[in-house]
Amino acid sequence: MSTMNQTPRSDRIHIALFGRRNVGKSSVINALTKQEISIVSDVKGTTTDPVYKAMEILPLGPVVIIDTPGLDDEGTLGELRVQRTYDVLNKTDCAILVADVNQTPGKWEEEAIHRIREKKIPMVCVVNKSDLSEEKSEALMEFERRLGVTFQFVSAQSGVGLEKLKEALISNIPQAEHQRPIVSDLIQPGDVVILVIPIDEAAPKGRVILPQQQTLRDILDRGAIAMACQDTELKQTLASLKTKPRLVVTDSQAFEQVARDTPDDVLLTSFSILFARHKGELNRLMEGVEALRSLKEGDHILIAEGCTHHRQCNDIGTVKIPKMLKEYTGKNFEFEFSSGTRFPQNLQEFAFIIHCGACMLNPREMQWRMSKAEEAGVPMVNYGVFIAQVKGILERSMQIFRS
Repeated sequence: MSTMNQTPRSDRIHIALFGRRNVGKSSVINALTKQEISIVSDVKGTTTDPVYKAMEILPLGPVVIIDTPGLDDEGTLGELRVQRTYDVLNKTDCAILVADVNQTPGKWEEEAIHRIREKKIPMVCVVNKSDLSEEKSEALMEFERRLGVTFQFVSAQSGVGLEKLKEALISNIPQAEHQRPIVSDLIQPGDVVILVIPIDEAAPKGRVILPQQQTLRDILDRGAIAMACQDTELKQTLASLKTKPRLVVTDSQAFEQVARDTPDDVLLTSFSILFARHKGELNRLMEGVEALRSLKEGDHILIAEGCTHHRQCNDIGTVKIPKMLKEYTGKNFEFEFSSGTRFPQNLQEFAFIIHCGACMLNPREMQWRMSKAEEAGVPMVNYGVFIAQVKGILERSMQIFRS
């Protein structure tokens, strides 16, 4: 979780380094960032879990650099580490494949290249330790020709090639995915937007949650006027205005009451719905709504969240949503819950997936989760879309995107 004066990890470009043990991935990261981020050792397998570091690389801006365990790790634990390494690809915006000047790229690098390309991730290939040799071997050039890649030489020790590596990252990273608005393109400078933020037992002490923070900032960046209140004060807030607001944005859990209290001629949506679009997949999540009507008694339902948090007795994911689904369909279901960075590999056992707003996931990871569901033929919605549907206000919640 980022502090309030940091760019959230989910809005940062994710750059991950891959390679065998002891090729110098950690050294390259430390040299590239000019910080001692990763432990460096001559012992193979020093990095045993992905290491994340949020920082700034100009002119890219806020990024997350990810150091990963070696692709050639061995043994039962080694296989798990390699799997954890490849899991990082699901959130990677640009991959750096690192080879050692003393080793010809082989099966591990080839497997990594295939996996990176399969996920359509931009890739930069480097040969580390160029201070030992700056000549490409015939074997390396043959590997480049066969795989259609080009390795550039860098030296974490001397710093040679690091500026060119930065330039390669800048030219390869798709910036558009990290410039998606939350709400700013839906409003005009001077518009009034009311943010409805319930303060209940689930609200964190002393702060508002991340999507509320980010929506507020997006409104201010647009030059619009943001007002915040609890659901219990919405009527009073609306009555105090001389002109009607452009939009009311509410926490999904208060959707029903907020819809009643908001005049029909005022646009209404939720933070969760805005974030479905912010991650770029609102239309696909809307398509999942139709499958709610065809769910059968006893179907297996997955409720997934992108973060881990202390669950309250009336938790939205484990209590409220299962209850809403039962009331809406009149049927009983079996539920499975997942949270954090781990997402079930076998989705075919599920009939339906209800996902959180994904404020803690970057767009690539959320899109990967949706693609996995699509490949398995499992319909998927997010919290905001689901709650709006079962409360009968989904059509109204979509009007802001059509006006």
